[in-house]
Amino acid sequence: METSTNFTISNKLRKVENLHIVFWLFKDMSWCMLWRELGVIMIFPTLFVSIYLTLKTRTHQSELFHNISITFWILANSFWMISEFYGFDEKAILLCLKGKEVAFVFFILGVLILAWYYILIYPKNNKAKTT
Repeated sequence: METSTNFTISNKLRKVENLHIVFWLFKDMSWCMLWRELGVIMIFPTLFVSIYLTLKTRTHQSELFHNISITFWILANSFWMISEFYGFDEKAILLCLKGKEVAFVFFILGVLILAWYYILIYPKNNKAKTT
């Protein structure tokens, strides 16, 4: 796995990344406007492209960890949106967790992945570069 700070993204991958932003905006705009069907439909391309970007950037540690974190963020965000759309955001659905709290678990996983990277991996890579 590459540890260099130089990462170049191809034009094709940049276009996919920009399309990902469009999908994400439509998903969140649908949530804001309470357009249930469009919001739920937009989860799939948004999540698919996030996973695709994660796989395509897996050889560069920083990109990999950030894209995994983004994927968990989209999962959390999507679950929260669905729980609000269908009225289980304030109801216990898994053990004692409410729908919104289950979404929070995905947010925490994303934060823990970035913490793992910045606390354990990033310093080790920087130390190796300076020696």
